[in-house]
Amino acid sequence: MKTIFPRLFRPTLAAALILCASAASAQQAVKFRTLPLNIGIHVIQAEAAATPAQREQGLMHREKMGPNQGMVFLFEGATTICMWMKNTLLPLSVAFIDEQGKIVNIADMQPQSTESHCGEKPVKYALEMNQGWFRQKNIKPGTLVDGLPR
Repeated sequence: MKTIFPRLFRPTLAAALILCASAASAQQAVKFRTLPLNIGIHVIQAEAAATPAQREQGLMHREKMGPNQGMVFLFEGATTICMWMKNTLLPLSVAFIDEQGKIVNIADMQPQSTESHCGEKPVKYALEMNQGWFRQKNIKPGTLVDGLPR
């Protein structure tokens, strides 16, 4: 079979295909382990973002998430944590959680926004769920989250 690309354009075409493949693999989700978390009677399957690369990736580029699925961001110690929604397609709510597993505050976040949402005091964890999940389950600041790694 004869190719329709002149010999001159073949290296350029090959380079373009390699760049496209690289860009596609860069947007593939980082792999996360899953932790079962409990908030009262509610069981959550939370993907754990424990490394800087995992925390940076977070829930970016996801188009859906199950009703009791979420992502928990794990930090080495209590610190000031702020979250944003750059390249995140889903509306989310985030609970900021202290070292004892107590929810400090909860914030709703809009998709694809760079607005910062911060813990009201130093926290060790942040749990993202579909927007409104905490409100629907009547989960408020002061509630304990069980199953967090210590």
